[in-house]
Amino acid sequence: MKILHVVHVPFAIPYFLGDQLKYFKDHSNIEIHIACSPSEVFYSYSKKWDFIPFELNIKRKISIITDLISIYNLVIYIKNNKFNVVVSHSPKGALIGTIAAYICGIDKNIYVRHGLFYETSSGFKLIIFKTFERIVSFFSSKVICVSKSILEKSISDNITNENKMILINKGSFNGIDTKVKFNPINFSEALIQTLRNKYNISRNDIVIGYVGRLSKDKGIVELFQAWILLKTKINNIKLLLIGPLDERNAIENIYLEKIRNDNSIILTDLIINTAPFYKLMHIFILPSYREGFPTVVLEASSMELPVITTKKTGCIDSIIENETGMFVNISPLDISNVISHYINNPVLRNMHGKMGRKFVVENFEQTLMWEYLYRKLYS
Repeated sequence: MKILHVVHVPFAIPYFLGDQLKYFKDHSNIEIHIACSPSEVFYSYSKKWDFIPFELNIKRKISIITDLISIYNLVIYIKNNKFNVVVSHSPKGALIGTIAAYICGIDKNIYVRHGLFYETSSGFKLIIFKTFERIVSFFSSKVICVSKSILEKSISDNITNENKMILINKGSFNGIDTKVKFNPINFSEALIQTLRNKYNISRNDIVIGYVGRLSKDKGIVELFQAWILLKTKINNIKLLLIGPLDERNAIENIYLEKIRNDNSIILTDLIINTAPFYKLMHIFILPSYREGFPTVVLEASSMELPVITTKKTGCIDSIIENETGMFVNISPLDISNVISHYINNPVLRNMHGKMGRKFVVENFEQTLMWEYLYRKLYS
């Protein structure tokens, strides 16, 4: 069997696919190709995960001539390789991928809906992004929604016919490695102490952690405002922000400068392997306005951290309320109050963390997800 994945940028490959590429190749004799915008890292990934790379010029913005050329080149590639399945990811990559696969008559022409970008848009952008999703849905034979709330939102907004959509188990597309990478017992105290020393974190500090892009959509501004309230009540706290600045949905400079100049806030920028950093944290927070399915919540829960997140799309599916975490409104006061509640109740933190790992191991362990995927897509 021959499968083609179409991905907009190489950065998405580890998150959308990663180790499942080798798993399917080793366990099912599947030949996997990936079409993606060219870069050096694309070829390093192809060696790491043993897939066949195909350079395809996919512009982030609409460019009619460039997009038509990309569709034509992909049609030729699909016809020459006689793929059984084409799987397209992200709106722009999916627009190119699903149209090309449709032209080639691919029966299994699958779009993976990793999120609904239009949820935080308005005006003309809202119309454009919704139209994108409807076009991609039309050309697809199936649409995999990465969370139950994404599926429900797709139906309520009349984006995709309900009969076309699939939910893999309880959500996600790739799951996470709960056995090795995100297993709290696999990190030495020496390694964690080295990280504490590097970032000036004492053993008495309570660390609230965040992993992801630093953007307005992620609720970073409200989190900072909540932090100012928290510091008036509690002294020994640190806010650990792991991730790069987001230029497309940038935080205003006034807030960014205040974050950078606050001694109780640690900015790490992009970290490739975030797993050991969860061991620095006591509480994990994701105050996001929208997600597809927040993998970082699964990672934090797998590392036995209690999670604070919102009831927004995607986030609402990632915890069990008052068992593995707590929901919060995206307001500085509510965020501050919920964090304070966890800080003042260490037994509750521990209990929610333990239950969180159980929830993730039972439902989102990566090999479990891959078996579901194989049955749904490739068998």
